[in-house]
Amino acid sequence: MAPHISTKPDWLDTIIKGDCVEALNKLPDNSVDVVFADPPYNLQLGGDLRRPDHSKVDACDDHWDQFSSFKAYDEFTRAWLQAVRRVLKPNGSIWVIGSYHNIFRVGAAMQDLGFWINNDVVWLKTNPMPNFRGKRFTNAHETLIWACPSQESKPTFNYDAMKTFNDDLQMRSDWVLPICTGHERLKDDNGDKVHPTQKPESLLYRVLLSTSNQGDVILDPFFGTGTTGAVAKKLGRHFVGCEREDSYIKAASERIDRVTPANDDFLAMTQGKRSLPRVPFGNLLETGLLTPGAELTDARGRFKATVRADGSLICGEHSGSIHKVGALVQGQQACNGWTFWHIKKGKSLEPVDALRQVVRSQMPK
Repeated sequence: MAPHISTKPDWLDTIIKGDCVEALNKLPDNSVDVVFADPPYNLQLGGDLRRPDHSKVDACDDHWDQFSSFKAYDEFTRAWLQAVRRVLKPNGSIWVIGSYHNIFRVGAAMQDLGFWINNDVVWLKTNPMPNFRGKRFTNAHETLIWACPSQESKPTFNYDAMKTFNDDLQMRSDWVLPICTGHERLKDDNGDKVHPTQKPESLLYRVLLSTSNQGDVILDPFFGTGTTGAVAKKLGRHFVGCEREDSYIKAASERIDRVTPANDDFLAMTQGKRSLPRVPFGNLLETGLLTPGAELTDARGRFKATVRADGSLICGEHSGSIHKVGALVQGQQACNGWTFWHIKKGKSLEPVDALRQVVRSQMPK
């Protein structure tokens, strides 16, 4: 599938420096397909967090995560959500990730602004940071909200691809993934983390694979060290990020430059039957693949039916659609007539569904 942007805007595949609301003003209305937002969590840390041996924990205590009050955080949340809503396409998706400190406030703001929530997804961390003070449960998960601009939106959801990805099982809303560690964790010259809450690429891979297509534009209004951009580039998507910290922009740019996109030939998504264009049985008559009076039979030759000019079948006392007659002759409530009824091809039988595939192959892509 070719990217659906013919003339590349100058903001595409770039990081816009500045506050996210101000930066988003540089984007056109309805210009992005998917938003992944990892906003400040407003952790409300009361002093340094220390381990039992009194060593300091490298927690998120950066200035950008500090707000004077819940009211100030709520105002900030509504401002960036409104800015995002303007640039998101009507059938686009927005993902927001957070912890118990902020995700409920963000979710309420999203609903107040008219976003429609499709799912909440729980990221279960296989290697969470321990609870050093021993006064509460270990925080072993974060919550993602997947939403779209309105209840009428029809966002991309690659159901069949995600089922294939998950060994032919439906993808569930609990995702068991490790936090960002090892070679993936960006470090500065002193060996310290470049960003305290860098997300693992595995998380973004699953988000983008499930709700975007090749060539889509992915926006991250809190770009950080560029996990969203790196995965978007890897999967043949475009990205645009907003970030105000120079050190993060530098790290993200260098990181994304090192990414080699997957070959276009390998980016096609698994498509299920429900995604195929509908072909009425009557189309087989219109196109001459069947003619009135053609005889159909089931695979074992027990029942024979005649095709009429309007696409209905007649089989003894039964008449109606291929599905209705197929069900009636078997004494069943329902039947998939496309696979039940067959037509002779030489000395063998083939399901009429094969003729439907011929019609689909002739449809414009």
